[in-house]
Amino acid sequence: MLAAAEDIREIIFANIRQRQFCAEITAERDGVIAGAARLSSVLSTMGIEPEICVEDGAAVVAGRVVARIHGTPKQIAMAEEVAIGALAKASGIATAARRAVEAAGNEMRVVCGAWKKMPSEIKSIVREALVHGHADFRITDVPFLYLDKNFVRMLGGIRSTLEAVAEVNRLKVIQLKGEFAKVATEAVTAVEYGAGIVMVDTGYVADVELVHQALLNAGCRNKVKLAFAKGIRLKDIASLKGKGIDILDIGAEIVDAPLLDMRLDVRRGLDGN
Repeated sequence: MLAAAEDIREIIFANIRQRQFCAEITAERDGVIAGAARLSSVLSTMGIEPEICVEDGAAVVAGRVVARIHGTPKQIAMAEEVAIGALAKASGIATAARRAVEAAGNEMRVVCGAWKKMPSEIKSIVREALVHGHADFRITDVPFLYLDKNFVRMLGGIRSTLEAVAEVNRLKVIQLKGEFAKVATEAVTAVEYGAGIVMVDTGYVADVELVHQALLNAGCRNKVKLAFAKGIRLKDIASLKGKGIDILDIGAEIVDAPLLDMRLDVRRGLDGN
């Protein structure tokens, strides 16, 4: 009878507990790897030293061996419980991010602010995956102040919001929804009162085109970066080129990307048996 604290694997593998095996983790579709360093760290805490075959950020094709794990049957079974989880979701996010960046080319900076909506337990994993996919998780690399729609609502509009932070020595980023005036008018007002990045967060391409033209007409287009967000799909990216967009914020299409499917297979014993 199994004692309460006894590991069932001790019984299952009782007759082969000292044998050594090799298991391989293989990518089942093309993608970008993220989580390899974390996999190594997690398994090391379990007394298992994996052989990492592909570094984080590397592109792989279906069938590529990502890592090998050497150990006893119990160690292999323990590794199987955590190994795919350390890699598959993060690699799926990295893959989607890389595809977005490649589609945008040099014309638009791809960012993904949706990592902030993830559970706190996985925020760092998502950020890491974005980096390995060559996307950014911050809208700009310099210190900035983000003024979202709720700030604007509480402060009573675009002008009053920017006036409230006029003395803050940071680049101002403001979210525009077209709630206090037409979105193009809001954009011109935002630049007039110190915004360095205007985020058109309506999801409508026509809005971002109108904002771009309004800024040109006002003679202030060179003073501001134009960002566009909300519901953008990877397949939309090519059609957004030439619209004046500097920064493309893609959310769910990246963070909700499917797993990069992988499998773990025991290939052979290492002891000749």
